Amino acid sequence: MTESVQMLPLLVLLMGLAITIAIFAKALLGKIGIPALVAYLTVGFLLKLADTHWHLLSQEGEEIFEFLAEIGIISLLFRVGLESDLLELLNQLPKACGIFIGNVVFSGALGFITSYFLLHIPLTPSLFVAIALTATSVGVAVGVWNEENTVQSQDGKILLDVAELDDIASVVLMALLFAAASSIHNGHQISLIKLIAKTSGIFFLKAILFAAFCLFFSRYLEKKLTRFFNQIEKPPDPMLEIVGVGFIIAAIAELLGFSVAIGAFFAGLVFSRDAEAVKIDASFGALYELFTPFFFIGIGLKVDPSAFNTGLRLGCILLIAAILGKLIGAGIPAFFATGCTGAVLIGSSMIPRAEICMIVMQRGLQLGDWAVPPNIFSAMVFVCTATSIITPVLLHFLFKQLSPVKEGSISYE
Repeated sequence: MTESVQMLPLLVLLMGLAITIAIFAKALLGKIGIPALVAYLTVGFLLKLADTHWHLLSQEGEEIFEFLAEIGIISLLFRVGLESDLLELLNQLPKACGIFIGNVVFSGALGFITSYFLLHIPLTPSLFVAIALTATSVGVAVGVWNEENTVQSQDGKILLDVAELDDIASVVLMALLFAAASSIHNGHQISLIKLIAKTSGIFFLKAILFAAFCLFFSRYLEKKLTRFFNQIEKPPDPMLEIVGVGFIIAAIAELLGFSVAIGAFFAGLVFSRDAEAVKIDASFGALYELFTPFFFIGIGLKVDPSAFNTGLRLGCILLIAAILGKLIGAGIPAFFATGCTGAVLIGSSMIPRAEICMIVMQRGLQLGDWAVPPNIFSAMVFVCTATSIITPVLLHFLFKQLSPVKEGSISYE
């Protein structure tokens, strides 16, 4: 207890420095055309290097930064959902489903082929790699689209649909793999089939219940609740109440086995149908600017410097598979749905791997070396780091060649 109290001033100092340096770096790099996300990732990685040499962060400190990173992704996806048009997203869903299927199937298959046949990694670890590579870090790409004010374009809406479907599918596959990993390793085929059927049934039941809850809340409770907040409080307090409800919905999604990112996006959608809720979104801006950088700082903090040595060779090969899996798996279906420009943007936006990918690998590591050996884990840390840094830079470069069209797609200047 005494040690925690002594560490508190240092943690507060580190958080203050992280915020100050991140915002300063954002302004400085913005002048030379480098995206803010790169600044945030760099701050997180530098903090990790400092911690490696001087042990600045205790376990409690790491947990605090991880908590702030969770608040950051909730803030980011809640705002994206709040500013989205639910009917437009539903209209784009048929196009998004085709892209989503190709994206998940191809990226997972390429990941498995690369690890099992090319790198000769055993079956169970190869399955963990394949499932991890199906995931997409929706926050990294959407953060760039948000900065470019294109997330509400036609291509942006398709991206949101694909990214959320991808997130949900990755969580489903992750749950199935965790339930079946031991049986796969031991070769118990009969129990494996039963486990998959049971796990998928429970998951889809939870999904139906969560969707029904969001629909009921949106249609019958949201407008009354928003008006009640506006009557009892003056701005910006009503928006803070709405944010609080959004955090509750995100937590419910996490408790049901989804991710807080999915829950936060759906929470934003719940309030997006009400013009009064969207109208007061400006008061959420300060909270958004404060917490969102911590999501990207948190990614930088998870980078293990030793991973660049122990898993570099495997990581480079898996990185190629990770990039091609999304570019081809999402890009080709997107070409037929949106055209060449949309295909390039959407395919590139699906490249980053972060939170769900690392959750898959970390839980596999906890099962033992038979599930995820340390060198495979290090390689995937490298993949997550590289894709999270490459994607913002690549997308900003692509957006320099493109210009948003109101209520439409993205077209060349």
